[in-house]
Amino acid sequence: MKENVIRRGRLSEFDTQAQRFVSSIDVDDWFFGYDILVDLAHIAMLNKQGIIEDITFDVLRKALLKIRTEGYDTLPKDADDVHLAIESVLTKRTGSAHAGWLHVGRSRNDEVATCIRMALRTDLLVLLEAVLSLQHTLLEQSARNVATIMPGFTHLQHAQPTTLGHHLLAHHDAFERDLARLTNAYVRTNQSPLGAAAFASTAWPLDRDFVASALGFDGIVENSMDAVSTRDFVIESLAAATNAMISLSRLAEELILWSTSEFGYVEIDDKYASTSSIMPQKKNPDTLELIRAKMGSVVGDFTASAVICKGLPLSYNLDVQEITPHVRKAIATTIDCTHIASAVLQTLSVNMQRLAEMSSKGFTTATELADTIARTTRIPFRTAHTIVGDLARVTLVNPDAANLDELDKIGIRHVGKPLSQLGLTESDIVEALDVDSNIAKRFIAGGPAASQLKRMLKTRRRRHQTQRRTLLQRQRALMNAENSLLSMAGA
Repeated sequence: MKENVIRRGRLSEFDTQAQRFVSSIDVDDWFFGYDILVDLAHIAMLNKQGIIEDITFDVLRKALLKIRTEGYDTLPKDADDVHLAIESVLTKRTGSAHAGWLHVGRSRNDEVATCIRMALRTDLLVLLEAVLSLQHTLLEQSARNVATIMPGFTHLQHAQPTTLGHHLLAHHDAFERDLARLTNAYVRTNQSPLGAAAFASTAWPLDRDFVASALGFDGIVENSMDAVSTRDFVIESLAAATNAMISLSRLAEELILWSTSEFGYVEIDDKYASTSSIMPQKKNPDTLELIRAKMGSVVGDFTASAVICKGLPLSYNLDVQEITPHVRKAIATTIDCTHIASAVLQTLSVNMQRLAEMSSKGFTTATELADTIARTTRIPFRTAHTIVGDLARVTLVNPDAANLDELDKIGIRHVGKPLSQLGLTESDIVEALDVDSNIAKRFIAGGPAASQLKRMLKTRRRRHQTQRRTLLQRQRALMNAENSLLSMAGA
């Protein structure tokens, strides 16, 4: 193994197996570009503060830009991590007289914490964009299906009629909360720990705000011990991703069920299905099944990270190095699943005739009939509920039994007189049993009536535009900060 620039003072040569055991170099490619930016911002600040001379700043910035151009694969892979690999290359190329100043006022503790935050915030913005795109798809499909009647379910049993537009908007609104959680995670991730050093800050006159601004952070994690030791922003991001994956898995599960012969509500486009190696007729929803499965992988990444952080004393411990592969994989998986779900929905074929046929199956209008009886006769709703429940048992044998004559017989048993004597008419029953009428009556806030659905679509589209603008502003802020830093470094 080559000489380790930080071991040569206190420690002798590292055991080869132990060095491989503690090294993160194989997974540090996620950090490489961000580590170069961190180094550039740090030496620019050191130069501004008069800690390093202009010649040292000039030599180091040129060498760092060259390493950036050469790429991660050219770094030595026998280093503990990417940070030491870069420093060792700098030392070899510029000499200790210059490279020896790179780490002044800084520890790997605050350095790696900063790189994690920069890598994660970038990925969070990609995920936010993917969720917004999925929401847009759901809004468009919902708008196309405002009047597409379908059965609604509880306990996977036919319950009440609704519309496909109303159903899809429910999924949209779940992702709205996922978007809010991911946004909150981004806000808390985008804070700079640089300047905290090992944990007790430094006596060097660093300008933490300058470095934070140069790297596109919104502020600093002020307490230096908290800055290097916390990974709560990772846990929060993984928790938000887990919630998003739950939403995706639920959507995938419904589409899988709806595409079966038993349901026949939708057909998945060939581009997102597979067939059997032996059964030539098969069309399998493999992409959706993998979304459902990958939700478990993300939960595993979240759980592992939370357990790693549990009980760690302040301040820095190398345990947190094990979190990096989990967060990187979990966010990437959630991004992929979100894109696939959006693509499946965009190309989905809806069997409107089948949905309409099934919308009244299972006596889905029973609730409205009970409501109508209570409104018309003024008997208590619970009594009306019992009467319609009694009728439901009769209709299992005779589906045509939902009429005034039968209800009069049941009414005598439960209230002592025919319901027709209390004001119920045949036309009331016909209207209550009509699926379209059921939906049209449900125009209170959030209901499936067309007027309500159109109102909700309008407000959500307006909010969607605002969220798009906010995302674009954040993306531009990071891009502008990076471009300004590289320009200052002469890239």
